[in-house]
Amino acid sequence: MATVPQFFRRTAIAAGAESPVNPRETARVERDPFLLRTLPHEDVFFYCKKIDNSRLVREADPESRGACWSAIGAACLALALLTGVLAPGAASTLDGYRIEVLRAEAHRLADERRALELQQAELQSPQRLERLAQGQNLVTPSSSQVVHLDNQSDSAVAMVKK
Repeated sequence: MATVPQFFRRTAIAAGAESPVNPRETARVERDPFLLRTLPHEDVFFYCKKIDNSRLVREADPESRGACWSAIGAACLALALLTGVLAPGAASTLDGYRIEVLRAEAHRLADERRALELQQAELQSPQRLERLAQGQNLVTPSSSQVVHLDNQSDSAVAMVKK
């Protein structure tokens, strides 16, 4: 702020105005010792006036309706494009989860199958069948009681059974 008055003094001196001998002495003589510096924007006065806009009615803007629909259309188009871009990635992630669930189920079913095969082998073991046969008083058939089925006609099989 101190450079602005100096700038104006220099232009006044260049214009031919009378130059003081010592600018500091003249500034001290002219300056009032009790005068305070001015505050910035001291000359500005703000007045707050109450404004009542309750009776105002907004005028319809015919261009704003088209602009709103254009914005809605652009947002829908952007949403459709974003969905089209992100949908394959989301679908592949969900498919990966499904594959892992199916793999876990395949392992579980394979374990269950092994357990069932083991149980079937235990139930069909010759020692168990022998015990069951003895419990029901069953005996091994003699060789004359056994009928071997070959590719014979039905009448031949029927004759052997009698």
